[in-house]
Amino acid sequence: MIVRTPYRVIYGDTDCGGVMYYGNYLRLFEIGRTEWIRRVGIAYKEIEERFEVILPVVEVFAKYKSPAFYDDLLEIETQLTEAKPLKLRFDYRIFREGNLLVQGYTVHVPIGKDMKAKRLPVELYELLKNHTTALSSER
Repeated sequence: MIVRTPYRVIYGDTDCGGVMYYGNYLRLFEIGRTEWIRRVGIAYKEIEERFEVILPVVEVFAKYKSPAFYDDLLEIETQLTEAKPLKLRFDYRIFREGNLLVQGYTVHVPIGKDMKAKRLPVELYELLKNHTTALSSER
């Protein structure tokens, strides 16, 4: 399942030249991931409260192809490409008017409130796994 989320670049996203600051793309990854999870039918907040699982980022990769600028309307494309009981990987592509600006991924390891690795609860794992998309050859 691929989820597409619109995002308008705000002034605070940019540097003094009006170019989107590279670190802010990670925020867009998070926005896309949050909306992907919501589309599956559960919210991050529910994962934390009901399942008592936190999903910290343990690895991140971004490849920048072209800059975004103040007031650009972007599209964040998000998909879950790997779901295992102890690991999730989300892949992202960010576009402006159909042109690829950034692509990347984040890897998450579920942990409990005690900050130790914890297997995803079966119900949550099955929900996520059923919406996993295989990596395409173009990535």
